[in-house]
Amino acid sequence: MTTITADSGDRASLLGHDRCFFDALVAADTAALDDLLHDDFVIVAVNDGAVATAADLLGAVSSGDLRFPAVRSFPEEAVVRRAGDVGIVVGRTEMSFTGDDGTAFTAGSRYTHVFAADPAGGWRLVSAQGTEIKPAP
Repeated sequence: MTTITADSGDRASLLGHDRCFFDALVAADTAALDDLLHDDFVIVAVNDGAVATAADLLGAVSSGDLRFPAVRSFPEEAVVRRAGDVGIVVGRTEMSFTGDDGTAFTAGSRYTHVFAADPAGGWRLVSAQGTEIKPAP
């Protein structure tokens, strides 16, 4: 059985990679995204549950069809764990983005990011899942 750990070095490294992902989305920096994303990356969209690959995300960001004017994260609230060569970050964001049809979307969300250790000693984002936080009735 794999041991789940949460040391401060892993926390800092994984949260740093998390921040780089959000910064690259806001900057529409496809080169940085390409460096961060694993070849088998998939993302599940927070607004509609659609599944997209790395190529889908990179294409939408590079074309301007998907824009992220702002992403604010709350690293102090994040739960960060490591299981062998897998790092997991569960966090919270406030984000806004605009889809290819021009529809703007703003939401608070909880997300899970799954990273795989790479041979160079860094992390590559394998999977991202967002869930919108709905206001209490």
